[in-house]
Amino acid sequence: MLANWIGILLGGFLAGQVSRRLGAPALIGMILWGILLGPQVSQWLSPALLEQASSWRTLAVMVILVKAGLGLDREKLAQQGSVALRLGILPAACEALVVAIAAHYLLNFDWLTGLLLGCVIGAESPAVIVPGMLRLKQLGLGVRKGIPDAILTGSALSDVLLLLVFSLLLALLTPGDGQGWTLPGLGQINPWILLPIQVLLQVGLGAVLGFVAARLLVRMLGQQRWTQTLTQDTLVTAAIALGLVLAAERLPIFSGYLAVMALGYFVVELDAPLARRLRQGFDSLWAIAQIALFVLLGAGLPLTALVQLWQPGLLILLLGTLVGRSLGWALSTWGSNWNWRERSFLLAGNSAKATVQAAIGGVPLAAGLPEGQSILAIAVLSIVLTAPLGAWAIPTFAPRLLSRDPVDPTQVSRDRPVRLLAAVDTSPLAIAVLLKAAELARRSEAEVVILHVAQASDDRSLLALQEQIQRSLADIRHQFWLREGAIPETIDRCAQDWGADEIILGKHEQPHLPEVRLGSVSQTLLDVSTIPVILVEPVAADQTS
Repeated sequence: MLANWIGILLGGFLAGQVSRRLGAPALIGMILWGILLGPQVSQWLSPALLEQASSWRTLAVMVILVKAGLGLDREKLAQQGSVALRLGILPAACEALVVAIAAHYLLNFDWLTGLLLGCVIGAESPAVIVPGMLRLKQLGLGVRKGIPDAILTGSALSDVLLLLVFSLLLALLTPGDGQGWTLPGLGQINPWILLPIQVLLQVGLGAVLGFVAARLLVRMLGQQRWTQTLTQDTLVTAAIALGLVLAAERLPIFSGYLAVMALGYFVVELDAPLARRLRQGFDSLWAIAQIALFVLLGAGLPLTALVQLWQPGLLILLLGTLVGRSLGWALSTWGSNWNWRERSFLLAGNSAKATVQAAIGGVPLAAGLPEGQSILAIAVLSIVLTAPLGAWAIPTFAPRLLSRDPVDPTQVSRDRPVRLLAAVDTSPLAIAVLLKAAELARRSEAEVVILHVAQASDDRSLLALQEQIQRSLADIRHQFWLREGAIPETIDRCAQDWGADEIILGKHEQPHLPEVRLGSVSQTLLDVSTIPVILVEPVAADQTS
């Protein structure tokens, strides 16, 4: 089992990086690596591990939904509330209906079985859509109108609705007692009549439990300080979120996934500093969870099921997306402030299938439905085609179709490390600048560039400076840049080109002019630079040893 996990995590990571370097989404490499490890090719993964794959997928989806909740913006949701609600119902419902009609005429499915297939295909993949939308928020794409928030919320609601209808249809199509509910004095009640009540109960109770869990987390981690580190914060939050998902499986009267997403959202509302810490922790957790998710997804794909049905299956998927889902998108954004380019983005940003199809695609076959093999084959085809395509299309078309707006740093995680540019000369003041740069880098895990703008060739002084840099930043990843030119302009240009977050500079005073507190370089940078400048006082003599 340990060897299996080494193959999954290390091999999946390397396969993802190779895919990324080739210009494709990392998940393509991970899925292909899973196919290679799985029973279709090498049979390297043990059957016991594959039997547990659904549990690991549940864990990974929990992580990404907590991230989604922590990234939601209440103001943007209020702005796009009606659109988000319609996106949660209409695109999935229209796609499911079109898929049902197509399956009836192309595969001779009866209407209920066709609708069952529509529920499988119409569900959206949080594992693809959530990271894509959070990345758009980090880049400021479409955030002014709240487009990523609307898609995130709508995706979660649509999955809740389709999973409920799927369960109901499966009960009607399989032999047994699941044809209705019997209440004392009322007799048997048709489950279709209870469906609206079930939807409201799943959504409402899921939101309430998410709020209760968020209050508990804020009290434990924010107010009473039960934890001391970011790792402990993340561990406690992940355990509570996973508990909600497992409780929903045992007691299916509320949506566990919606409760988890609500947990993240309410943590933001109740304790924004705690939410910021948890974003960092779940970013790290997702870096590992996504490898397990997509590698195990690839390993579990029954590719042999595609041989006979790939042509009608492809036509059904195209009709479902281009006719059904497009109609749902048009109705969802009707009367909103979205322009035609933003509406067109929904084709790229709201179509990916993966995790839900992997979870329920094989259920009809296991339940004994005659059409179960065909449903599984089309579910697999939807994963193989739309998951990689969606992961590629979201970052590709978003910059072309969405406006780039200012980023709200309180709602997103940083997408790169902090960058510090420390400008030094060969005077003793350079030691103070290097020590301050090292101190700040250790606190924030920052990247550091040490910049020296040469005015005259002094090899001995330059060599001494480089030795001092190596001593002061021995445990910090850093670069040394040697440039020529006017000092203030060169420092500012290098900082802008590199995207530095802060400039660290020595504070040279002019003793012959007591009224002038700063040197010319410091004063010029403070006047012209749009990047924050930290001025460092000289260190005492005993600090330089």
